Amino acid sequence: MLLSKLKEALICFKNLRVTLPYPFQPAPPPPGFRGRVEVDINKCIGCGACAVACPPKLIDIKDLDSKRILEFQLGRCTYCARCAEVCPTVAIAMTPDFELATDNKADLNISVELTMVKCEHCGEAFTTQRIMNKLATEVSKELGMEPADMKWLHLCPECRTASEVEKMMEAES
Repeated sequence: MLLSKLKEALICFKNLRVTLPYPFQPAPPPPGFRGRVEVDINKCIGCGACAVACPPKLIDIKDLDSKRILEFQLGRCTYCARCAEVCPTVAIAMTPDFELATDNKADLNISVELTMVKCEHCGEAFTTQRIMNKLATEVSKELGMEPADMKWLHLCPECRTASEVEKMMEAES
């Protein structure tokens, strides 16, 4: 036992410094370090892919009458970066920030509020306005159609299905 302590003391004298001057001169994190989650509210479309991919289920989605609210509870984050990997608009990023100590739990929450679109037939809210805008521009470009010609985009999936079934029934008769 005494021999092991002597050996440890020799190692310390040889290296001169055992600890780092952390609080006063923090070393920058290595490249690829995954720290605090950051959400760009202007890029988020509210698709919910992040909530589905999140292992600790820290992302909660609430659909109210005219709003979709995404709440990130960062106190439960495991820094796996799966939310950032699946985000189609690159609205989520992992920052190099790792000092998250706070005396207020609200500091570890991020809330994103988006406007919902209602179905033109039944009036039920079914998606966010940002998803609708993205679909209108990208789908119309792919199909070579004008966004105004795609009235089916403004119907919820149930009403869209019912409309297509109705058209097929009319075509058969």
